[in-house]
Amino acid sequence: MKTLPQSLLLDKFCRMLVISGPNAGGKSITLKTVGLLQLMFQSGLLIPADPSSKFGWFHAILSDIGDNQSIANQLSTYSYRLKRMKYFLEVANRRSLLLLDEFGTGSDPDLGGALAEVFFETLYNRKSFGVITTHYSNIKLKASKLRNAQNASMLFDKESLEPLYRLSLGQPGSSFTFEVAQINGIDQELIEDAKTRLDIRKVELDKLIADLQKEKSQIDKLNIQNKKAREEADAAKSEFEALQEHFEARLDKQQEMIDKNNRQLNYGNKVEQFIEKYNLKSHNKELFGEVKKFLAIEKTKIEDRANALKLKAEKKASAPKPKRQKENLQKKKPVKPVILGSNVRLKNSSQQGQVVEIKDKDAVVLFGNFKTKTKVDDLEVV
Repeated sequence: MKTLPQSLLLDKFCRMLVISGPNAGGKSITLKTVGLLQLMFQSGLLIPADPSSKFGWFHAILSDIGDNQSIANQLSTYSYRLKRMKYFLEVANRRSLLLLDEFGTGSDPDLGGALAEVFFETLYNRKSFGVITTHYSNIKLKASKLRNAQNASMLFDKESLEPLYRLSLGQPGSSFTFEVAQINGIDQELIEDAKTRLDIRKVELDKLIADLQKEKSQIDKLNIQNKKAREEADAAKSEFEALQEHFEARLDKQQEMIDKNNRQLNYGNKVEQFIEKYNLKSHNKELFGEVKKFLAIEKTKIEDRANALKLKAEKKASAPKPKRQKENLQKKKPVKPVILGSNVRLKNSSQQGQVVEIKDKDAVVLFGNFKTKTKVDDLEVV
């Protein structure tokens, strides 16, 4: 059989947990699990719980679980429970944990329920902690009104008529009296006859609680699905961002290689022009001056690129990764004028080249081995 974990919280803001729901739905098992784990913890034993679980320490663990009739002591179930309750009322305080199973049963439902409500409120006022299972509507109602008490219910599948053995915090549960009777083979005609003998408001209230519990169960399923979908979306987003960063790095390297090739081609073209101008029979003073000027300009460009790359690397290493939000986008850089010799690229394109001719609003750009004529306004300096 599959073991289902339960999750609950008792603290100063929620000291009393009232668990309701169908018979054989897991109420008593949940209560006993709380008590057993607390006893194991206070005995120094390892417990089967999530590593993030937290436990308090109680001076007394007071339990009333099961049927304790005694012929020898002439005690009925209800009498025994009253004696236990008398003891609890004497010793319970803020350092006590109460474990009360089927609270208030054993007597007339109305009279026993009224007395159980008084006991419950008295123990609550003692600031005791407690886990209580009950079928009494007045106890469920009282728990919903007390600030530091909470209702919980064991879930029940109304369609398959099977208990789900899962604890749901926040609302009382229906006892599913007629549904449980149907599961156990009671004739449907007898069940319908029993319904006619009840106050119609009681039947409608029980049905309302059952419907609310079913709706909450469906919402819980949707929440689990939504959480899983969000986790998958976050994982896909992280994977996409990693791939995007990888491809951007590759594009940067490719662009660096293209820029380097373009520069070398431009150098070759310029050297070829110098060779054509060189005259073996003259001193070529003007040509050497032009060569010297060209070399100085190119040397400055190389140093500027190196400094820019160094600064970019330092900023990337020291600054946290920027969030992809509009407010973090960089401001636009001032537009540089396109002049002869400028390294440029066509807007909305990564291909870079060098301006080799400008006439009015037109420019001729050398992209590798190819020259392209375009509008100056369509270019931007890089």
